[in-house]
Amino acid sequence: MANTTLQAAKAAKNDEFYTQLSDIENELRHYKEHFRGKTVLCNCDDPRVSNFFSYFAKNFEHLGLKRLITTCYKNQNADLFSTHESEQAVYLIYDGDKNGNGTPDAEEIGIHQLKGDGDFRSAECIELLKQADIVVTNPPFSLFREYVAQLIKFDKKFLILGRMSALHYADIFPLIKDNKLWLGYGFNLSMVYKTSYKNTNEANRKFVKSKGYNPDDNYIKVPAITWFTNLDHKRRHEKLILYKRYNPEEYPKYYNYDGIDVSSVSDIPMDYFGEMGVPDTILGNYNSEQFELIGFSAEVPKTKEHKSYKDKNLITYEVNGEVVWSTKYSVSERKAGNSLRLDDNGKPGKLPYSRIIIRRKR
Repeated sequence: MANTTLQAAKAAKNDEFYTQLSDIENELRHYKEHFRGKTVLCNCDDPRVSNFFSYFAKNFEHLGLKRLITTCYKNQNADLFSTHESEQAVYLIYDGDKNGNGTPDAEEIGIHQLKGDGDFRSAECIELLKQADIVVTNPPFSLFREYVAQLIKFDKKFLILGRMSALHYADIFPLIKDNKLWLGYGFNLSMVYKTSYKNTNEANRKFVKSKGYNPDDNYIKVPAITWFTNLDHKRRHEKLILYKRYNPEEYPKYYNYDGIDVSSVSDIPMDYFGEMGVPDTILGNYNSEQFELIGFSAEVPKTKEHKSYKDKNLITYEVNGEVVWSTKYSVSERKAGNSLRLDDNGKPGKLPYSRIIIRRKR
C-alpha cells in the first residue's frame, strides 16, 4: 500500500507527507554541535503545523540558534494539508524567546507574506536560502534530485529525508563517492507519516498502530526512508568490524567483472583487497577511510560484453563476436541489462541483486 501511495503521489506531484516529531528528535540529537550560532531554514514546511518548525522553535535556546526561517508552498491556511488553492504563501522568522517564558509565542514569531507560491525554486525563496547556514526538512520525493542540486549549488549544509532509491540516482551517488554527501544515523527506515491519503491496507495499519498512531487519521507506513546530510557525525568515522577471511568457495567471482560477490555486508572479508560487489546497505556503514566506492554494478565497465536480442526472446552473450551462452529472458533479465553476473564454470550464471562495487583501503 505504501508503495502504491508513493507512486500516486509522484504521478500527481503531491508530496504531502508530514514527518513525525519523534523521528526528527531521534536524528537531530546526533548533530547538536553544528547548530550553535546558525540560521536554520525549513523550506518545505507549513511553519504553523510543521514538526520541523516545532522542534527548532522549542529547542532554539538549547541549540543556540541564531534564527529559524520556515516557508510553505501555496498555503495560507493552518490546516495540516494544503489544498494549494492560494497562489501565495507565507514564511515565518523566529529569533528566539523574548519574554522569558521559554515558549515560542505568536507575538515572537514574525509572519511575512511571500509574493509568490513558496516554491523552493522561486527567486524569493532562494534569497531566504542564501541567508541560511543549515537546511533541515523533508523535501518533495518527486523533486529530490532538483532539491539536492540546489543545496549543492549554494554550498549549504543540510540534513534532509529521502527515499533509499535516491542512492541510485546518477546525480546523487557521485556526491557520495566524492564525500560531498553521506547518510545520517537513520538509514533504511520504515517511518510513519501523516498524509492526505486513507490507509486501507491491513498490514500497514497494523504497523502504524504498533507505533502508537491511529491509521484512521491517515497515518501510513512508508518504508525505505533515509536521512541524507553533509553534516559530520561520529558514525561515519566508525570502521566496520570485519571478522571473516576470504576463500574462493564462499565468495564467487563475477563472469563479466574482475571482482568477487559478497552477499552480506557482515561477510566482507578482512583479508581481501580486490574489488567486491556488496549490497546497497554498505552505505549505512560506509567509512571513506576504510573503503573506496567504485560504482554501482550497472555502471562499472564489464570485462565481457553481452547483447540482448529481444526479437528472438533471447539474451545472447558474446565475447569478441563469439556466442558463448544464450537463454530465454524474463522481464528482470531484460531490465538488468549491463549488470553483474556470477561465474558458472566459465559461463554467465546467476544475476545477483543490486550491488555496489567497493575496495578495501589498506
